Amino acid sequence: MDLCFLGYSTAKSQITGPATVSGPERGSLTVKCRYDPYWTTHKKWWCRGADWGSCKILVQTIGSEQEVKKGRVSIGDDQKNLTFTVTMEDLRRDDADTYWCGIAQVGSNHGVKVEVAIVSDTQASTPERTATASNPETTTRTLTRCQLCSVHFLLPVLLKLPLLLSVIGAVLWNSNPVKIGKRDQTLVMGQWRVRLESA
Repeated sequence: MDLCFLGYSTAKSQITGPATVSGPERGSLTVKCRYDPYWTTHKKWWCRGADWGSCKILVQTIGSEQEVKKGRVSIGDDQKNLTFTVTMEDLRRDDADTYWCGIAQVGSNHGVKVEVAIVSDTQASTPERTATASNPETTTRTLTRCQLCSVHFLLPVLLKLPLLLSVIGAVLWNSNPVKIGKRDQTLVMGQWRVRLESA
């Protein structure tokens, strides 16, 4: 059973990936994240930001193996090998940040934290100017973003719930119209008296 607290879930690890990756400035880097077979056709995504609950999704798959590219970031899902790959190109120093490999699902998303470091031109030692994670199979702490626990989700629900219940009550109240004629008025009043006395 998954429990949800303040945007996180206690779910078992559903996704693994490298804890850190680095790439050369103006070069590229590749991150590979693995997932359990259950998540094969689910959308995978790459988001940026230290706070899991509010990280910005930069790119996501469409639930198939088709590669998706947005700006300098692309994502592809190799469903046979249960791995999705994120590539960041034309790296800049300000690309260094906390990112997340994630899997979308109804209710909560699963994700693993990846720290990205950018190496300056003078420090870069790879001739092809491309870096990948040294150990993409490293299992890191997996967090689950619970959309149903998010303040962004709960606030509108809590504000709209009383209104919805009022509308439902009004519809149910008016769904059984009673014809009141001169003859039936006594009977109707008698029913109300009986209902009030029995309550």
